[in-house]
Amino acid sequence: MTDSIRDQLKKLGFKASPTPPKPSKSKPQHGRSAGKTGEPNAKGGEMDLAKAYAIRAQKEKQDRIDAEREKQEQARIRREARQKLEKLLEDRTLNDDKAEIARHFEYGGKIRRVYVTTAQLADLNAAKLGVVQIRGRYLLVDAATLAEAETIFSDAIALKVDPDAPVADDPYADPQYQVPDDLVW
Repeated sequence: MTDSIRDQLKKLGFKASPTPPKPSKSKPQHGRSAGKTGEPNAKGGEMDLAKAYAIRAQKEKQDRIDAEREKQEQARIRREARQKLEKLLEDRTLNDDKAEIARHFEYGGKIRRVYVTTAQLADLNAAKLGVVQIRGRYLLVDAATLAEAETIFSDAIALKVDPDAPVADDPYADPQYQVPDDLVW
């Protein structure tokens, strides 16, 4: 029972695992030897790969910085254009506090409304007036001011009626969809 497991396994026929050869204990040479011409070995190849990753990471970082700078520049330009537009529209709005007719229109993918008078509604539908959006408000302006606003900041134009536009085809204008006269609800 005093035999170790190793000894018992050897008796059964198992061989001891071969030990890897130990490196020689000679001192490494410092500096380049005259015979080497700088050919990359396996470790040098890894250094090149690490260098390539570092260069790529630096390039991606620079691209992100440039994109952020461009985004900030665009935001600055939009801010300045909005300020110019606000100065232009300062005393030129035609919104009436007593207006009760809601004129609905589509802007930004949603249905919006601006309150107008009867005369303003007729002028708005005849393209004599237009709607500009500033700071969440929809301002009614005349056609000349609308044209100036469009040159300054076209994204703020909420409603510009084109009188020459063809009338959209109503799919329910077909006689088969008409409600009969004798139908009682």
